[in-house]
Amino acid sequence: MDDDQFPHRLNAESVADFDTELIRLHRSVFPALIREAGDQAQRRFLEFFTADIRNPGTRGVYAHAVNRFCLWCEQRGVSLAGVSPFVVATYVEQLTRERSAPTVKQHLSAIRRLFDWLVVGQVLPINPAASVRGPKHVVKTGKTPVLTAAEARQLLDSIDGSTIIGLRDRALMGVMVYSFARVSAAIGLNVADYYPQGRRMWFRLHEKGGKRHEVPAHHNAELYVDEYLEAAGIGDQQKGPLFRTVSREKTLTVRRMHRIDVLRMIQRRAAQAGIATRIGCHTFRATGITCYLLGGGC
Repeated sequence: MDDDQFPHRLNAESVADFDTELIRLHRSVFPALIREAGDQAQRRFLEFFTADIRNPGTRGVYAHAVNRFCLWCEQRGVSLAGVSPFVVATYVEQLTRERSAPTVKQHLSAIRRLFDWLVVGQVLPINPAASVRGPKHVVKTGKTPVLTAAEARQLLDSIDGSTIIGLRDRALMGVMVYSFARVSAAIGLNVADYYPQGRRMWFRLHEKGGKRHEVPAHHNAELYVDEYLEAAGIGDQQKGPLFRTVSREKTLTVRRMHRIDVLRMIQRRAAQAGIATRIGCHTFRATGITCYLLGGGC
């Protein structure tokens, strides 16, 4: 087929034009440190958060860390080319006084990975963060708050099942505690990911690193999800999210819940149930695993 018979065929010129347009559209959101370094740095920065980082959670955390560092450099008149190991070490030292060691290590990891990407893209000759060491942090015991089986039951039973919000919240907690699912995997479920196999219902969980984990639904989790689906009337929306946000009119939307929505919901429900422990999203996974092991599971 000749080129004139296929006008939408990509060529070097059209790719370059598309690339330039992408930079123009995103220029307003680039940190000054990157914006002032030119088109190549801007392009590479954009690719870092789109092509290199695929996990939405990691992307959000890294964006916060990188933007904080860029703002810090901007306030001190440091350009991208002027970022040295001393500059990064100074920033890490200051951050250590303000944040916990795990947070500082996470921020340093984001900065180091970004500069690696810029070096590979020939924006910078060396990675100034490569030789900078973060604070030591040794964990000997887990810090995730864990509920007892009685407390978990107390929390689930305290939720009003006469409303769609209550049914949704109880179903979501049930999935996390009985399937040991991380919150990102639980809210990542589509309606089609709850499916029958043999005589059981199963969950198809999309875990970290692109791994797919299929687990049978515990009878309690199955009951909670079935009641929620029946009340929500979304059983035929196979490609839609299972756990959805709620509008001001207290009706389900088509939008997927965010992990921050889940955290706020969990803490609100715990307070209403009279549970003093300050629990979080990971509590349900830890509680489910703990109860399973105490019950003789291995």
